[in-house]
Amino acid sequence: MKQSDVVPGFDVLLDGAQHSALHLEMRDGYGVAAESAGFSDWLATGTRNTDPDSDYWAFWTGLVRRTVARGVTVRRARIVSEPLSDYSKYSHAGAVVNIAAGEEIRYLPRRHASDIALPGNDFWLIDSRLIRWNHFTGNGTPAGGEMSDDPTIAALCASAFTAVWERAVPYADYKP
Repeated sequence: MKQSDVVPGFDVLLDGAQHSALHLEMRDGYGVAAESAGFSDWLATGTRNTDPDSDYWAFWTGLVRRTVARGVTVRRARIVSEPLSDYSKYSHAGAVVNIAAGEEIRYLPRRHASDIALPGNDFWLIDSRLIRWNHFTGNGTPAGGEMSDDPTIAALCASAFTAVWERAVPYADYKP
């Protein structure tokens, strides 16, 4: 498979990972329908659901826990504009749940990414060889995904992720 519109679910991707699952996020806002109520509540109250076993989080935290338990590293790097957008603040407020499940998360201020060759879309890189592109519309609504196992593209994604990760600030040290 060089490039494909057949996109497996995240459970299939992470359950199939052998050593690493790397996620690079580069947008300042996402319009994911499943987050809209929680985001609205957070905007109104400043409080975010951080119960890892809640209906909202249970699928993801269960998936990450079992992935990490198999010895797979799960890392998420976020390139963010500063000051942070409301969505990035909301996302940061929920990151404690991702971390408790076993993800490692780092933040890179966008101004420190100017000289990094970055792919045009957010992606997951599984085992340094399989890419799941995440496509979004202009307002952040998911617009489908795409898969690739092209070695040249995988190398670009690995290089970009590594460069971002090395410069980025660990969640515990990042103060928005």
